[in-house]
Amino acid sequence: MKSFFEDEISDFISYLTEVRGYSPLTAKTYFASLKEAFSYIDISKEDDVWEWNLTPYRTYLKEKNKKTISKKVSIVRSFAKYLEEVGYNIFLVADDSIKVPKTLPKPISFRHIKEALEKAKDDERVVIVLIYGLGLRISEASNLKLKDISKEWIRVEGKGKKTREIPLLPSVRKEIENYLANNPSTEYLFEKNKKRVCESALRYKIEKAFKRVGIKATPHQLRHSFATDILNEGGRITDVSRLLGHSSLATTEIYTKLNNKRKLESYMKSHPMAKDMDESF
Repeated sequence: MKSFFEDEISDFISYLTEVRGYSPLTAKTYFASLKEAFSYIDISKEDDVWEWNLTPYRTYLKEKNKKTISKKVSIVRSFAKYLEEVGYNIFLVADDSIKVPKTLPKPISFRHIKEALEKAKDDERVVIVLIYGLGLRISEASNLKLKDISKEWIRVEGKGKKTREIPLLPSVRKEIENYLANNPSTEYLFEKNKKRVCESALRYKIEKAFKRVGIKATPHQLRHSFATDILNEGGRITDVSRLLGHSSLATTEIYTKLNNKRKLESYMKSHPMAKDMDESF
């Protein structure tokens, strides 16, 4: 026997991947969360209005951290919004948002990036250089096509199928050329047996390269490093926002906070009055 909204969930996942451009990994997360949620949500219908009472689901989630709860409830809310757009009347109970404190990203130092590159294999090097040199998401690197790479620019299709053009640094272009010389492709930059290499495989290459120098690193940290290093060198936040493909400047502002935090730490360590007063005067 089918559970409530089983077909609609499948349609929603197809919409996310085919229309909104979500990665297969993200779509899989949405699908799992919704299947979990609808095993707890109380559902009733009066006339043409569906009422979803999230209280039992919230009770089940209460031991999890706030960020996880917020994300899972947000997925249910997104699904409800989708259904309303296709003609359903959905009324949510107990879907109030949870305030989640924003955490600052932890970028990887350029010194550690250089160390990893020195010991990385060719296929690992090019992935690291693409993420750090261009600020790409791992999904964008996986989906990068040869036709979108020119001598001076790379055309990237990001979230929601929004495209942006990123200047191609000569050092990045050289890495791509060296990689393709040994790994010829037909359509995608990263191919194996004429098929696109998935995100998890590229993620593993990055993790393996940094593990050799004793660093635990993720593609997202490299993307953070791209943003913070540009800002540290005086780059404009509006330019960084465009390069990252953020739809809102507010999303990029967290890097400014990190930049300010670094400046504060440097000031607290470097100013003469930060030392013992008797030594300073």
